[in-house]
Amino acid sequence: MTISTHVLDAARGRPFAGIAVSLQRRDGTEVANAETNTDGRITGWGEGLEAGVYRLVFDTAQAAPFFPEVVLTFDYSDPAQHYHVPLLLSPFAYSTYRGS
Repeated sequence: MTISTHVLDAARGRPFAGIAVSLQRRDGTEVANAETNTDGRITGWGEGLEAGVYRLVFDTAQAAPFFPEVVLTFDYSDPAQHYHVPLLLSPFAYSTYRGS
């Protein structure tokens, strides 16, 4: 299965396109990188990844300068499942959840 993300502008209710995101192992080794598309999404990461702790590192400097980088660490414990890890971003706050 795969890992995906979606970056949403929570203040305006729209997707954030062009956000650079790095998928890394817990030790910082990068396994993939991409930019969010026009719908604010990146899909298809994780094919063949081992179970373990990973993190998504979002370069949010242009979108929310107060938070130049957001790091979301998660446990990829079952590679047979799909993991969707969205980021809801506003100028002075952000949140996340495990999506479907």
